[in-house]
Amino acid sequence: MVNWLRNHRIAAGLLVLIRLYLGWKWLDAGWHKLTADKAFDATGFLHNAVGKPVLETGTQNALYPNFVGFLQHFALPNAKLFNFLIPWGEFLVGLGLLLGALTTAAAFFGLLMNFMFLLAGTVSSNPWLVLFGTIVLFAGANAGKFGADYYMVPFLRRLARRWFRRDRRHPRPMEPKELAN
Repeated sequence: MVNWLRNHRIAAGLLVLIRLYLGWKWLDAGWHKLTADKAFDATGFLHNAVGKPVLETGTQNALYPNFVGFLQHFALPNAKLFNFLIPWGEFLVGLGLLLGALTTAAAFFGLLMNFMFLLAGTVSSNPWLVLFGTIVLFAGANAGKFGADYYMVPFLRRLARRWFRRDRRHPRPMEPKELAN
């Protein structure tokens, strides 16, 4: 039992290092976009991703035509929304990972952004971020053990139990006419 507990803490400690690195990369990327002299504008990136999509090897066919369609018909017409979501999303994912607050949710949304960037054809550091983000996501609650999740997760579980608890006096679901009484 003592060995298991020690190994569990070592794993959580290693996850802290991965989480901090990943969090810093996301926070830094978002912060630069939020505080730049010129407001962040994803329109050029979106036009480029639509105009020069990732092609299937040896052909001129788009490898991800559904994603290109999404960019063309949803992202570009709503570029102002994406100009807001991308920098704030990057910043908040980084903050969540650095603080260990809602760690698995932050890792999930970070992975979602990484895959969107990869589908658009931007490789950059995204494969590393995907690898580390996947490790954090699969670690689940253990990734936030040494962070704010240590306090937040039990609180949120109690809150969810209270919200979704059935009335204990009734062993079966209540009928609408019974609710009126």
